[in-house]
Amino acid sequence: MSALALEELSALMAIYCQRDECAVLAVSETDGITLRIQTSVKGLLDSDILLKLSFHLPISYPSSLPNISINSEQLTRAQCKDVKERLLEQAKRHLSEPMVHELVLWIQQNIKHIIGQSETSVCNEKCTLSRCISTEDGIWTILLHLDHMRAKTKYVKTVEKWTSDLRLTGRLMFMGKIILILLQGDRISIKEYLILQKTSKVDVDSSGKKCKEKMISVLCETKVQSEHKRFQAFEVKEYSTLDEIQKEFEAAGLIDLFSEFVPALLK
Repeated sequence: MSALALEELSALMAIYCQRDECAVLAVSETDGITLRIQTSVKGLLDSDILLKLSFHLPISYPSSLPNISINSEQLTRAQCKDVKERLLEQAKRHLSEPMVHELVLWIQQNIKHIIGQSETSVCNEKCTLSRCISTEDGIWTILLHLDHMRAKTKYVKTVEKWTSDLRLTGRLMFMGKIILILLQGDRISIKEYLILQKTSKVDVDSSGKKCKEKMISVLCETKVQSEHKRFQAFEVKEYSTLDEIQKEFEAAGLIDLFSEFVPALLK
């Protein structure tokens, strides 16, 4: 085990000295050092993300790269994988020098960009509408379907806050068991909304414990065409019949979108 690694460990324990910030999991003359650093970073819309970064420093470190693992309840498994890959890329730039603190600082500064990049293919999920095109500019419309909403009051307030912060307009529509979210706004704002929707603990499970939204479907994402009308605000509405929802889509010039996706939800 190199003297550099031991010196770095001592420095890390001094830097991350608050409760639960730094934990030394193992120190071995044959296997090296394993430690975990816990840090809070700011995600999209400055949401708090608690990251647990585990580093295994082999006996040849820092001449060889550390093994890194990432864990966070606020990130998806794919996002944790992206963070790990980006950290390993960054680690190569610091080969032969102590790097753990530099890597922690780097992820604190770049987490928003990494999260944003991991959610760039929304249109491929269930977007079968023929007009769904790849042009990024302009205003876009997205139609989402939720399977259920247990903590309805809190859930609705959260959606209202997100749409307000991201300057999105549209409708949160309830009709019986059908729950639809129809949004319009800049493409990047819609992507950020989807990230929040999928990574935040916005609902509760059957036992009442906070949980992420796992039962959401992206029915379509498409650019707003000239015949479409812009929603002027975001509103939460209850409907008694499918005809009432149809009229809402008709008023926005989105009857084709309604016809292709909404009636099928009743089957």
